Amino acid sequence: MFLVNGKPANSVSLSDRSFQYGDGCFSTLLLIEGEPQHWPYHRERLSACLSVLGIAEPDWELVYRWVKDVGRAQQQGALRYGAKIHISRGVGGRGYGVSGVGEPCVTVSAFGYPNHYLAWQEDGVQLGVSQTSLGHSPMLAGHKHNNRLEQVLIKAELERKGWQDALVLDIDGHVVETSVANLFWRDANNQWHSPKLDKAGVAGVMRRCVLERFHQLGQSCVLSYASLDDVLAAKELFITNSLLQVVPVTAIGSQSWTIGEFTRTIQERLNS
Repeated sequence: MFLVNGKPANSVSLSDRSFQYGDGCFSTLLLIEGEPQHWPYHRERLSACLSVLGIAEPDWELVYRWVKDVGRAQQQGALRYGAKIHISRGVGGRGYGVSGVGEPCVTVSAFGYPNHYLAWQEDGVQLGVSQTSLGHSPMLAGHKHNNRLEQVLIKAELERKGWQDALVLDIDGHVVETSVANLFWRDANNQWHSPKLDKAGVAGVMRRCVLERFHQLGQSCVLSYASLDDVLAAKELFITNSLLQVVPVTAIGSQSWTIGEFTRTIQERLNS
């Protein structure tokens, strides 16, 4: 089911600026028994990206209602399912110019939960290493904007090679994320790390939740630029996103790991 500005629809205008230029942002949520998980964080992340792009914010109470509406239509007895909020600047404008653009267009849709994610949570995920490097875009780094061509190319590489997921590096050789998730790892000195995302990558909602749990558990996590060798030297690793929640990493290429105790602890705190 799709709602466009709250009304059932199967299409948007060909002049919509997200179609024309990727001019907008999105967020993907997990719903459990009809309830959007971590809604305030998704709203804040969307607001932050809209501010950078100079797009007016929608009525968030309405958007929340639309998310629940599409969820009810999708549910059909399922415990969990996903929803996507997609916001475009709207229709119009001359070329790249934003003068004369209409009201923002908010599309909300729902989809079935990928059940293999539950198996990944229990058994872990095996990663490849993508040969597609992320470029630097400091102004947009961290935001989930609608320009996702790098991710399309990375996903195509995964599908060709049969990987479950893959680490992705930037043009400087620093590990940024996986194709769909944020990364955490523990080094030989028991210090936890996660990539710094001020040049590339997406700062996920579940990443934020994990960083908060680190603090609550008396652990620190350093946000850093790290090489592939740094990550391969890790003693424990896991990945996160809103649908996956927390998933252990059990292999990168030919190197393997057992699932760590702290990973299981974080899973107990955050996985639903």
